[in-house]
Amino acid sequence: MSENDNIIVDMSTRIFQDLCDPQTINSAKDDTWKEPLWSALEEAGLTAGFVPEELGGAGIELCDAFEILRVAGKFAVPTPLAETMLGGWLLSHGEIGFPGGRLSVAPVREQDRLSIDDSNTLSGTARGIPFAREADAFAVIARRGGQVVIGLVDATSCRITDGSSLADEAKDDVTFDGVVASEVGNASSKIDEDALFMMGALARSCEMAGALEAMLEISVTYSQDRVAFERPISKFQAVQHNLARLAGETAAAVCAAGSAADALQRAGSFDDDVFFEIASAKIRVGEAAGEGAGIAHQVHGAIGFTMEHILHRYSRRVWSWRDEFGSESVWAVRLGEAVAAEGGDALWATLASR
Repeated sequence: MSENDNIIVDMSTRIFQDLCDPQTINSAKDDTWKEPLWSALEEAGLTAGFVPEELGGAGIELCDAFEILRVAGKFAVPTPLAETMLGGWLLSHGEIGFPGGRLSVAPVREQDRLSIDDSNTLSGTARGIPFAREADAFAVIARRGGQVVIGLVDATSCRITDGSSLADEAKDDVTFDGVVASEVGNASSKIDEDALFMMGALARSCEMAGALEAMLEISVTYSQDRVAFERPISKFQAVQHNLARLAGETAAAVCAAGSAADALQRAGSFDDDVFFEIASAKIRVGEAAGEGAGIAHQVHGAIGFTMEHILHRYSRRVWSWRDEFGSESVWAVRLGEAVAAEGGDALWATLASR
């Protein structure tokens, strides 16, 4: 970890500790905590973490920006931080300045596509958009004939159909028919719907890795505090075995997400090697999230299923995140097809090069 990385992680952690404590938010009766948190994130430049300085960003390196998302995952941050960062990244590849405020991106599913005509009028529906109803604007990617176009769209001009994720957060359908983008730009080289899909998959992998770190810490602490038969349950071999499994899944997730982020920063584009890393990360981290959340709930027993305990803030989010921007099965199929296309002789060379 670089010195700059340490500074960003420390700053992010302090903000979340001060303004996004999971237990405080879990017990909150209203949403008054949201604005102070968002203001602090904007003031620190974290919401524009993927945006270059010349377009209104903070000039944070790509790997450092992904570290912000890992830390956000550790606090189960219930705001559109990742979506705003992704929106800023997408707009920057259309040479559109970062607008500030809360953003989300569209489309986020492989099967959804948007089109845009010569008057910058959009058409199409994007389903399952995270935090759509809370967004001030959308960063969209659309097709004008064979040209990939990136646009900024005022959220109030769209028709939003409310939905919710497993974490009970906004996951809405957005209809763009007849909506005119306020700013547009032709996408830079190799930026298309698939690039956004990969960027989103990596962002979710980092968030899940952070959430797993938190679930491991919470579970270890609980096992040391919970007494049964006159001794902490951490002394029981079965519990120790489960915690060791959880630690292994967490380590695998952190390594896979970090390796993919490093690969993207080195390559600077979404080439075949980066695809391999991101696909592998989304598969492995998704598997770890499912296994890890189950173990954490086993360790906690009945208390872990109550709304009063903070564990559900993590487990419900990782269960939601693992399906967003492609589940493990989606990425496994894509990865398998890519490997098969290269032929059997190339398989070992592909694996050995990593």
